[in-house]
Amino acid sequence: MTDIIVTPAQSIRGEITVPGDKSISHRSIMLGALAKGITTVRGFLRGGDNLSTIQAFRSMGIRIDDNGETVSIEGKGLHGLSEPGDVIDCGNSGTTIRLITGLLAGQSFFSVVTGDQYLRKRPMKRVVEPLSLMGARISGRNQGSLAPLAINGGRLTAIDYRSPVSSAQIKSSIMLAGLYADGETSVREPSLSRDHSERMFRLFGASMTASDTGVTVRGGSELTAQEISVPADISSAAFFMVAALTTPGSELLIRNVGVNPTRTGVIDILRDMGGQIELLDQRELSGEPVADILVRSSHLKGIAISGSVVPRAIDEFPAICVAAARAEGLTTIRDARELRVKETDRITAMATNLRRLGVTIDECDDGMDISGVECLDGGHVDSFGDHRIAMSLSVAALTARAPMTLSDTECVSTSFPSFFTLLDSVAVR
Repeated sequence: MTDIIVTPAQSIRGEITVPGDKSISHRSIMLGALAKGITTVRGFLRGGDNLSTIQAFRSMGIRIDDNGETVSIEGKGLHGLSEPGDVIDCGNSGTTIRLITGLLAGQSFFSVVTGDQYLRKRPMKRVVEPLSLMGARISGRNQGSLAPLAINGGRLTAIDYRSPVSSAQIKSSIMLAGLYADGETSVREPSLSRDHSERMFRLFGASMTASDTGVTVRGGSELTAQEISVPADISSAAFFMVAALTTPGSELLIRNVGVNPTRTGVIDILRDMGGQIELLDQRELSGEPVADILVRSSHLKGIAISGSVVPRAIDEFPAICVAAARAEGLTTIRDARELRVKETDRITAMATNLRRLGVTIDECDDGMDISGVECLDGGHVDSFGDHRIAMSLSVAALTARAPMTLSDTECVSTSFPSFFTLLDSVAVR
């Protein structure tokens, strides 16, 4: 395990571009493999999670080349995948394992998917259950609720599924299975989760319709190869937004960030807290809205966070917790139980670490209450093997009284390999 010491900063200043969107990068490989022709992807995120997706499709006979500038996928059509000769290792990637399980359910071969020690603890029943209703034969540990999962692919039947939670991974897994089902497969959610799959299905020519509450996919749609430009990941940008907001005298411009409305909950929350955040040069790139984000240091105030904004910011809550720890007054977070089943239990992980830094936090089942402080203590904190916890705590260290030692930082490479180098480049010390 690698420990890193992060020292306080006087301000955050400069202009940066963070890596490509992780969710879009995953989907570009998956749909590129299922399309006919060669799909080229620019701005692809070369983090550990996305590399797991590339390796998974290579193991099923798809040629994928990466020249450092672009990734090209030689798609073979809906029925062009081959049976893998070994277990598919999804690493730490929940997106890879859940989406690929839906895809594999419709194949005419046998496959097994697994992951690292953290992924093997994450709940899989949330996709196994609806896929089984479609006729998929999937078995795994703990009655199919934990990986490894063994999948006997075959013919599927369309369903109309009401998901108990808003989750793009559940929705996307069923959508991919729906490409292989007879009829129209529908997924409905309590509130709209991120819609990258819908946008990319549409881009590749899938027969589908989408609304504010769900999506319907018609089976048998042939996909056509595309050229894709991946915008910068708003989840990665969120750490730098919070860094600039909470460090006095800061001004930071983050270029070319994806501002899909289903992902901009973090901007809405930080603005509600008093954050000065401007979206400049708004435009569209490969079907996704994009903007440059200008952030200035601000006096933040505690707010109540709940309801439909939560799924629109679910991956950014570790960073939001750091903003709340530095805000004046009390921030309450509710309706966020989904945080307990991420790479780690992010509610407990952030509460444990922020308490070590002198913050008063009360946990509840679906969130927490955070009382902000003027200055954080230094000391030793633990990532719990979760990349977003590690990066959020690094941001917290910028306004601490003393240096902070962060343990187990290798996990950051799953989504943002250049994070620490980029953070150092904008931190004025």
